[in-house]
Amino acid sequence: MDKRVFYTSIAADIGKAEPAFPTSTQVALKVMRALDDQDCQIETAAKLVQAEPLLAARVVAMANSAAFNTSGRAITDVRTAVMRLGFRTLHTLAMALVTRQMAGPPTNQANQVLATQLWEHTAHVTSLAHVIARRFTHVDPETALFAGIIHEVAGFYMLSRAKDHPELLDGDFQEWMQTGEAEVGRAVLIGLAVPQPVVEAIETYWSGYLAIPPVTLGDTLLLAEELAPVASPLHKLGGIEPGAGMTARLDITIGKEVLSSILAESAEEVTSLTQALRF
Repeated sequence: MDKRVFYTSIAADIGKAEPAFPTSTQVALKVMRALDDQDCQIETAAKLVQAEPLLAARVVAMANSAAFNTSGRAITDVRTAVMRLGFRTLHTLAMALVTRQMAGPPTNQANQVLATQLWEHTAHVTSLAHVIARRFTHVDPETALFAGIIHEVAGFYMLSRAKDHPELLDGDFQEWMQTGEAEVGRAVLIGLAVPQPVVEAIETYWSGYLAIPPVTLGDTLLLAEELAPVASPLHKLGGIEPGAGMTARLDITIGKEVLSSILAESAEEVTSLTQALRF
C-alpha cells in the first residue's frame, strides 16, 4: 500500500462533501453550532451539554480546575460551570470531545493504545499551551487552549480510517509525518470550519520550525509540544522524535531557569487541566 497516495485520497474525500465524522461526535458538533449563534442563551447551552454526559462531566471538571477556579469554590452543576467557563471555553471542550471521538471505537488493542496515548499527548500539549500563552508568549490563552485541542485532529481521523485499512498502522509513520499529517489535517480543519489564524498556527506546528524567542500561536504549540511529558505516538513511531535537539537550544536561547520557572509555577494548573481533558 502506498500510504502517500491513500492520504491524498482521504483528504480528497473529506473535501468533496460534508465530512462524515463518527456519529459519536454529533452531540458535540450540535453544541458547537449552537454556541456559534449569537442569540444562544446560558440555559440552552447547559441543556445541550447535559445531553452528553461525558461532555457534562468534563465541563464541570474544567470549571473546577486550578486554571478557572480562582475562588476555590467548587461547582457541582452544569449551568454554573458553563457560566464560569464562558462560551469560548465551552466551545473548546466540545471540540475536545469531537477530536477524542474522531478515531471512533477501537477495533483492536493496538489501535486503542495509539488513540489513548495520542489523547494523553493532546491533553498535555493543550494544558501547557494555555499556560505558556498566558505566562510567556502572551498570545490569547483561550485560543491557545483551542489550538492545542485540535493540533492532532488529523491523527485521530487517520485512526478512524485504519479500521477499514489496518495497513495504515503497519511499519512506522514516516510518510505520515512527511506528507500525510498536513494533507489530511488541512482537509479536516476546513471540514470543522476552524478559524484561519488557528489553521496557520497548526501549519507552523507541522513545519516544526520554532522561532526564537517564541512569540506566535504556532510557537506556543511547538514549545508546548517540546515540554509535554507524553510524545505523540504517530511521531515517535516514525523514528523521529518531535523537537529532536530542541531542548538544548531552548535552554540556551530562552533560558533553562525561565522554562523551569514556568513549569514549576504552573504545575498545579497543568495537572488539573490535563485531568479535566481526559475523556
